[in-house]
Amino acid sequence: MRRTVFNEDHEAFRETIRAFIAAEVVPVYDEWFAAGQVPRDFYLKLGELGIFGIEVDEEYGGAGIDSHKYEAVIYEETARAGVSFGGSGVHTLLGLPYVKMLATDDQKKRWLPKFATGEEMWALAMTEPGTGSDVAGMKTTAKLSEDGTHYVLNGAKTFITGGVHADRVIVCARTAAPREDDRRFGISLFAVDTKSAGYSVGRKLDKLGLKTSDTAELAFVDVKVPAEDLLGEENKGFGYLGTNLASERWGIAFGAYAQAAAAVRFASDYVRERTVFGKTVASFQNTKFELAACQAEVDAAQAVADRALEALDAGELTAAEAASAKLFCTEVAHRVIDRCLQLHGGYGFMNEYPIARLYADNRVNRIYGGTSEVMKSIIAKSMGL
Repeated sequence: MRRTVFNEDHEAFRETIRAFIAAEVVPVYDEWFAAGQVPRDFYLKLGELGIFGIEVDEEYGGAGIDSHKYEAVIYEETARAGVSFGGSGVHTLLGLPYVKMLATDDQKKRWLPKFATGEEMWALAMTEPGTGSDVAGMKTTAKLSEDGTHYVLNGAKTFITGGVHADRVIVCARTAAPREDDRRFGISLFAVDTKSAGYSVGRKLDKLGLKTSDTAELAFVDVKVPAEDLLGEENKGFGYLGTNLASERWGIAFGAYAQAAAAVRFASDYVRERTVFGKTVASFQNTKFELAACQAEVDAAQAVADRALEALDAGELTAAEAASAKLFCTEVAHRVIDRCLQLHGGYGFMNEYPIARLYADNRVNRIYGGTSEVMKSIIAKSMGL
């Protein structure tokens, strides 16, 4: 299928990433899968490769490229190989936009050089036990000290991807009570140093999928956060979160499309090799029809994902468009991966086959970043319903 979204630079980057995955990831991926996370020094390798600095300004050690297309290539290449880069996706897709949008010059000087090298990994702590998609219902608090030098942070977060390895976490907390006419008021963002006294990482959560991505519970007991580590203005955090949700949802949509494309590739390869009743599985009409239908869905998802990518890079991706892309691509991936697993027969249920891992990894796409039901609500509202 002809595409216009990538140019020669992106394709050269793709070759670099594909070679890196083959040399540094594939040989040890089973070990990472068993351990439930990637080794911390792997992120330093990603930093050396320049992945974390692509969108970081040159003055802070990055390449200064204002585009998500290199991230898109990584989504496609990791899915193609049936691997992941652990929790590093939140570092760039979730952490960096907030720093670029909200950080002062002094904060950028302090944080971005180590961000680009992977010496300081970032995560985002928004979700709390019992709140789920209701961000405005958060209970974590940050109270300014009497002398104004620091905030005292108390509360807990859960489902925090990258939470085990994170060196600094953007924590959403209440600095004021919600208003009667605006329950979203009073939330602020803080870039919290994970070495701070009273900060603790709880359980590394045992997930259905995304096994190499460290997801954790976090707790804050009288954590002192320097006032200079406030991100943006006090009490305006909810608005900031909404600004970056479109890019997060694009990332989930594009990743889901890439997973669906990978599933078709895995199934196509498998049915050509697997024989039953003296014939290859690929020779049966049902197999051909199933894979043809899957490919048609992947083609459509690719077009939607690419269109959203172009809009995101142009600064024109609306909340409704991002929601639509996420809803469509994740639902396509759900259907396609399930059908491709079916073509593997019993082997599709074995974790040694990438299709099984992909099936488990894909399930969360319709939950995190806003559930499919929330996406439908956003789309319906944009339709005036």
